[in-house]
Amino acid sequence: MATIHDVALKAGVSVTTVSRVMNNRGYISETTRKKVFDAMDELNYQPNEIARSLLRKQSNIIGLIIPNVAHPFFSELANQVEYYAYQHDCKVLLCNSHMDPVKEKVYIDMLKRNRVDGIIMGSHTLEVDEYRHLNSPIVTFDRQIDPHIPYISSDNYRGGELATELLIRKGCRKIAHICGNLELNMLSNQRTDAFRDVVNKHGAERVIVQTDLNVFAQKDYERIIRQLVQEHPDVDGVFATSDIIAAVAMKECMRTGRRVPQDVRIVGFDDVSVASWLTPELTSIRQPIADIGRLAVELIRKQAEGERVEPMNLLPVELIERATT
Repeated sequence: MATIHDVALKAGVSVTTVSRVMNNRGYISETTRKKVFDAMDELNYQPNEIARSLLRKQSNIIGLIIPNVAHPFFSELANQVEYYAYQHDCKVLLCNSHMDPVKEKVYIDMLKRNRVDGIIMGSHTLEVDEYRHLNSPIVTFDRQIDPHIPYISSDNYRGGELATELLIRKGCRKIAHICGNLELNMLSNQRTDAFRDVVNKHGAERVIVQTDLNVFAQKDYERIIRQLVQEHPDVDGVFATSDIIAAVAMKECMRTGRRVPQDVRIVGFDDVSVASWLTPELTSIRQPIADIGRLAVELIRKQAEGERVEPMNLLPVELIERATT
């Protein structure tokens, strides 16, 4: 296997010059730069990235830990994080925690060993001290785990207001809200707070149904919603805290002969791509996924460069009305 010394010998330059070319430091003539790159290609030289990151004290790698990459919201978020990281010459290590604290700890230890420039957390199942002692920039999404750890969140409360107010305006009088497990300390619980406030304000009847603690276990949604429809056949509006849950609610209504939106009006949350692929197309609260990905990368980079960042980063949501309401 070729070494940096072999490259220097082949190109007829010093090892220091080869290092400066690889790290793009100092003035190097185009002739010398070409000699070095030609020698690297001819020798099939692969720089030791770990050694280079130790030298630079920067790896240009960002860790991303999410609960489930199969979930459309998190797959779209991962896509945006990777896109914006690449614009800044960074790569992304994607870790799928499945809400398993043992697995999450393994991934965090791996990211620390690889000296990543920072970690974007879309999942946290460990004690807060595990995150405080990372000694690495960190940003969380929809989770406020410590006053000193910056987080990004959409305006969940406003999203819950927009969804519930729309159903009220459309004439719904008994509205079901299907949400994640409220025992989890998630900022998304504010969607439920807003739902309660709006239905109480208008005197509508409400039903709240929570998922199990593994809020991303999609196979359980059908069972939960089927039970809801059986116990509350007079529900005429549904506000689901994800588009996937809303899609399952649509399917269950159709299975039982209830028309959407004539008999039941449905609003989802996230506005992932699948929302506009459904028939009828799904009304949803749009989270600015591209802005979330861009801001997450920006906050990691700023912290890595020693800049101060705001702990709370709240982004606006938007009601996208389609055929289900």
